[in-house]
Amino acid sequence: MTFKLINPASLGAPRGYSNGVLTPAGGSLLFVAGQIGWDENRTIVSDDFVQQFDRALANVVTVVTEAGGRPDQIARLVIYVTDKHAYVTRREEVGQCYRHHMGKHFPAMALVEIKALVDDRAKVEIEAVAVLNP
Repeated sequence: MTFKLINPASLGAPRGYSNGVLTPAGGSLLFVAGQIGWDENRTIVSDDFVQQFDRALANVVTVVTEAGGRPDQIARLVIYVTDKHAYVTRREEVGQCYRHHMGKHFPAMALVEIKALVDDRAKVEIEAVAVLNP
């Protein structure tokens, strides 16, 4: 499935995301619940921000592949962080983790700073929408 990225010139060139993603008709929508950086035992893998980001994104991709999809079929990501500064100051490391799981596929994304997450140790939660082939 090929997405059409919508990036109007009047908005400037986005870096690491797309402003809009147009999907062809006929696919199935997969809504991935917010994933945090925990393992199969529901234990946070580390108190390190980047390691939590890496695991949370890996968990998102795991749900997508379990449904028969691929990371490049993810149309939207919403990343919730408890500390925007941690994300900004470690953006390069976050980017390396992102490319490891997503390659150079940049869906529509939003980053939202929030007060807390379901697990008190969680620093990152990522939810997604994927469009899977019929």
